[in-house]
Amino acid sequence: MALGRDYATQECSIARALEVVGERWTLLVIRDALYGVRRYNDFLVHLGIPRAVLAARLQTLTAEGILDKRRYQESPPRDEYVITDRGIALWPTLRSLGLWGREHFGEAPLRTFQHSVCGTELGTYGECPTCATAVPVEDVVMVPGPGLDPDPADPISRILLKPKRLLEPIEQPAAADPV
Repeated sequence: MALGRDYATQECSIARALEVVGERWTLLVIRDALYGVRRYNDFLVHLGIPRAVLAARLQTLTAEGILDKRRYQESPPRDEYVITDRGIALWPTLRSLGLWGREHFGEAPLRTFQHSVCGTELGTYGECPTCATAVPVEDVVMVPGPGLDPDPADPISRILLKPKRLLEPIEQPAAADPV
């Protein structure tokens, strides 16, 4: 029997959520949007995702209100994808999934997440143990961990080798002007 494309017989909020974010690559696109990736080519290069798959994922995430497509250049027309509040609400899920992966697959931390106010590493549920408060995503700083490749091939990974606030757009260095 072929696997269905949805969970029509399931009366479950998890099944509905999986219809939106359960396809391969989708959570990684959302992760990158939280990291500040906004442009199609930056997603493409950082994820190593096939073009057609990325286009489909961006279209679905935009249609579902998780990303917002915004024009940043008119000639030629170019758009960027900005994470919405609905997408930001997936941060605890992605954080938990990352912690689960690290715990059960014994990976060295690739990144840690700290409270920007005091520099304390976030607790399991995204809380600041020092300030005893839930930390909003915009107050989270992503810090490279010892498991990251210190010399990655793609430019987005190189940018992410420095501490960076979540949600702040990634800005690629301008290319040198031709001589």
